[in-house]
Amino acid sequence: MAIKVGDKLPEATFKVIGPDGAPKDATTAELFGGKKVAMFAIPGAFTPTCHQAHLPGFVDRIGELKGKGVDTIACTAVNDGFVMDEWAKATGSHGKIVMLTDDNAAFAKAVGLDIDLNGPGIGLGVRSKRYAML
Repeated sequence: MAIKVGDKLPEATFKVIGPDGAPKDATTAELFGGKKVAMFAIPGAFTPTCHQAHLPGFVDRIGELKGKGVDTIACTAVNDGFVMDEWAKATGSHGKIVMLTDDNAAFAKAVGLDIDLNGPGIGLGVRSKRYAML
């Protein structure tokens, strides 16, 4: 069952790329504890719709979100941290949006928002559905 309004986030560990360029662990407690976070999920970095519409929409509204008291804007996807980091650099979101790698779709599964995209012609494996949460 998918997470609902008012539910507590499950304990999970994401990977993020640190300032030194190395991957490091970041838990939900560290990322979300005591903060107002706008997080959105995408099936994959550099995929056409995610690259051309979803991420740019959040980048364009960073000031608006911050003006409404959002402390952190985060994006999660089932991609490795290096891909997420390069995607942030390629889109101008580096240092503005926290890129969270959801290894093996563990977080997406825990919140009930995973999707199997292994079908013919797709071949992306298990990914996250598109969603946003505050």
